[in-house]
Amino acid sequence: MIIKQDITKKNTPMKKYIILVLLFALQTVARAQFMDSLQVKTGSIVSIATSGYLPLWLVSNRFGVITDQQFDLSTHFRATNSHRLGPLPTIYDNTDEGVYIDYGIDLYNNDHFGKALIQEAFIKARYKNITFSGGRFKQVIGEVDLDLSSGSLGMSGNALPIPRIMLSMEYTDIPLTHGWLQFKGEFSHGWMGNDQYIKNAFLHEKNFYVRIGKGKLKLYGGLQHYAVWGGGRDDLPYRLSNSLVGFFNVLLGKESDDGSTAGAALPNRAGDHRGVIEGGAEWENDNVKVQLNNQTPFDMGQGIDVKNIDRLLSLNIINKNPENKWKKVVVEFIYTKQMNEFYPERVRESYYNNGVYKTGWEYNDRVIGTPLFTNRVRAANYFDNVRTYDWDAPANTISGTDNIINNRVVGGHVGFIYAFNDDITSKTMITYTQNYGDWRKGGLYGLYKSQWYSLQEVSVAIPKSRWSVTGSVALDLGQLSNNFGSMLGFEWKLRE
Repeated sequence: MIIKQDITKKNTPMKKYIILVLLFALQTVARAQFMDSLQVKTGSIVSIATSGYLPLWLVSNRFGVITDQQFDLSTHFRATNSHRLGPLPTIYDNTDEGVYIDYGIDLYNNDHFGKALIQEAFIKARYKNITFSGGRFKQVIGEVDLDLSSGSLGMSGNALPIPRIMLSMEYTDIPLTHGWLQFKGEFSHGWMGNDQYIKNAFLHEKNFYVRIGKGKLKLYGGLQHYAVWGGGRDDLPYRLSNSLVGFFNVLLGKESDDGSTAGAALPNRAGDHRGVIEGGAEWENDNVKVQLNNQTPFDMGQGIDVKNIDRLLSLNIINKNPENKWKKVVVEFIYTKQMNEFYPERVRESYYNNGVYKTGWEYNDRVIGTPLFTNRVRAANYFDNVRTYDWDAPANTISGTDNIINNRVVGGHVGFIYAFNDDITSKTMITYTQNYGDWRKGGLYGLYKSQWYSLQEVSVAIPKSRWSVTGSVALDLGQLSNNFGSMLGFEWKLRE
């Protein structure tokens, strides 16, 4: 069941939040005395398919704004602006002590004009390499390629952005290392909203990376941590902790009784925890950048173990020579079939699922991580006997640990970007997967079900105009779905 979000309702948290963002932005503009860099654009996207839903790569990794139905029209309006506060650097002192302010909003209407949503509404303040961000903003967490990857195992571009406040730092030299050691990281707090089993839960997210090297070759490694915690609902037999103490238990990943253990002999970690261990190497010269990246998932601490062989392995090649036609190549291999099988079944965790936070790693009906994992909303298109959950239904009608019903996947993925000239670019994506379901739901997928997903997209910037056109065709073939779809989008830059 897809829940529509009505942003016109009075006193909704989202409406208050958007009003605050816009008021702050307008106040900033009114007080500032600097060059205006306002950008405004609007566009529409028509999508159509032979089945009652779209092929995977037409609907996935688009930050939740394309409805998964046979035919629809999505229209949007986006406005962004940037300013700089403080004196400009001079030839005598090139130290930039200025503060940069960015803000914007992106409004969408889809579902046959019946659904309005806010994809982005944000304000960001950056000083040197430290940025404070607030609102709903697009972000992919991890070192996967932003244009061609099948999707990060942590936070991809598949779901609508979650409203958050975030403090982040780009790579910064560690003192006394002369630039050979650098670190970066971020810390954020978000709100999961009401379209969940546990209402008004919080999202805690943090990541930390270290990079070694200052020449052509660099090695890096890091850790992503996500936890959904707090919140509640009236028909729970217990009360979840929403306190400051509860927050620090989540922050540190401590074992503590958040209310959900209901008298069990051993406490569990407060909240629903998962994460990604990531590492890799990159080599770069004036013409090319080559990156080998590995992501290994874990859930509630299970998977932080040398026995864990599950991973998303990526090879990313970026052509920096503007004279060459090919721009980027990505090759990925995903394997999540093991899924903590070295633990006894009675305590084994299931990726993206949870017994208390029964929605799992999902937001607004879309998987937050890799879209190659399948939730009930998507699987209902493939299986007649799959029932989607109404998160407002009584608690005893909703099962735990089975909203993400396909999280054991083995497959390969390739993507290419090719530029015919300065105005015409092409993107190709081809994916093959063997889908083993969830270890609790083996009967649904049998031994496994194989599936192909493909996408061909061409974008044209019309010369001497502010118009651009993007056309896409996609084909899914296999034991899950045989579906052809296409998409045609127009965009007009009112101001740039």
